[in-house]
Amino acid sequence: MTAVAGIDVGGTKCLGVLFDGGKVVNSVRRPTPHADDLVSTLAEIARELGDYKTLGIGVPGLITPQGVVRESPNLVGAIELDLRTQLEAELGHEIDVESDATCAAHAEWQFGAGRGATDMWMVTLGTGIGGGCVSGSKLQRGSHGFAGEIGHMVVESQGLPCPCGQRGCWERYASGSGLATIAGGERGEEVIARAVAGDKEALGYLDTFGRWVAVGLVNLTNITDPDVIVIGGGLAEAADSVMPFVKKWFKELLYAPDNREHPELRVAQLGERAGAIGAALLSAGV
Repeated sequence: MTAVAGIDVGGTKCLGVLFDGGKVVNSVRRPTPHADDLVSTLAEIARELGDYKTLGIGVPGLITPQGVVRESPNLVGAIELDLRTQLEAELGHEIDVESDATCAAHAEWQFGAGRGATDMWMVTLGTGIGGGCVSGSKLQRGSHGFAGEIGHMVVESQGLPCPCGQRGCWERYASGSGLATIAGGERGEEVIARAVAGDKEALGYLDTFGRWVAVGLVNLTNITDPDVIVIGGGLAEAADSVMPFVKKWFKELLYAPDNREHPELRVAQLGERAGAIGAALLSAGV
């Protein structure tokens, strides 16, 4: 048996993949449940994927090296959830639990848009914002496993309330839900469709949104000086519409933009499967 399995737990869906020979050979999708039903849902996905050698789970929030979900603002009810222990008991074998964005970063670094980078950020723009970091050609987890919670950088100290309990977090402005807020409640997909059609109001919303995305990317660049930043998550699917605004504001807001090398802003290549693929690879030690 050579196949490895990974499941990415998102704010709205759980996606499992069976990965073998560098390819996804099976996938299973389920709506993300309340935390009380998460273990049974993940076990169901794992069994449906088929035979695998190892299983990894990517989960949003503060994930300890022991697989405990300390806090996850976009996963209802997940506070001090000992996911690894409970799921191992349900399935009868060892599993690996990591931050979902760390998993996505690893997958894009190994097989996607981050190949060849020595210092890279993966930024996932979805329901919230996640991040994964490679520094000196090594995946970074931090001293407690919590590295990469970039969605909760405070960019507006008296700003919008965040589900995490703080105010003005970056993901309130630069995620999919952030775009909807900027557009007065209109869905991001609708804003992008109108912008593509040349609607000036929608283009203005995207310009504001692009500035907020760039604010966070500039902060990451000023702090860590990466050679590549990979933009993933649901909004990466609209890269042709969004990225021109992001790049414009990035160049304007970056410290000393004319006197330094800029990181290359790349769009993720593995799509919604990145987190699950990365979870599978990390579980197998790849």
